[in-house]
Amino acid sequence: MENSGKLEKVVAARMKLKARFEEKMRLTPSLSDERPMGTGPLNRHGMPSLPVGQIATEKWPVLDLGIQPEIAPEDWQLKLDGAVEHPVTLSWKEFMDLPQTEDTSDFHCVTSWSRFGLQWKGVRFIDLAALVQPTQHAAFILCHGYDDYTTNLSLEEALKPDVLLVHTVDDKPLPEEHGGPVRMITPQLYAWKGSKWINRIEFLEVNHPGFWEERGYSNTAYPWRNDRYS
Repeated sequence: MENSGKLEKVVAARMKLKARFEEKMRLTPSLSDERPMGTGPLNRHGMPSLPVGQIATEKWPVLDLGIQPEIAPEDWQLKLDGAVEHPVTLSWKEFMDLPQTEDTSDFHCVTSWSRFGLQWKGVRFIDLAALVQPTQHAAFILCHGYDDYTTNLSLEEALKPDVLLVHTVDDKPLPEEHGGPVRMITPQLYAWKGSKWINRIEFLEVNHPGFWEERGYSNTAYPWRNDRYS
């Protein structure tokens, strides 16, 4: 009964968040762009499957800052704080006890390669946001990794249903070199917006650039607009 009550609260909070940001999400370029740039059949959002300037690959190149932290699941934690009503730090067990989502999506790297049809399992960002309840003035997040990497997103992008914190890919634990035990994925944005080895999500009222954004990368990162750099 206790778990049922917790789930009902998460669902109710998720629906409240969805209603609050639904119009902003609908108007984001990866959903509403009338002239998206790219080739191939349309994806589930109506965008060309291969964004402009990208090359499809079966490989999964490893890109990082020269650091690959080794974090055992039992030692991993996720802090959710900042402009929220109920900040929390989740253990691995608490994270895994949250509603788990399976989704198949594509992965677009700013270095010009795309990989299609990755099968993910993890927790939707919107469910984590529902848990901590962003304040009325919260509009952005800054994601932090165990490697000290940071990256920023608007809440209307982060709350989309295909934005997950994943622990499994193609039915196997997420490899360490790709951000395991947990990373964020952002299928409608370039992949640098999905922090590897994620350990903190900071909710903000004012946008704050992350590691690459401070070095000239785009704050918005829309693949179908070739939106790589500011």
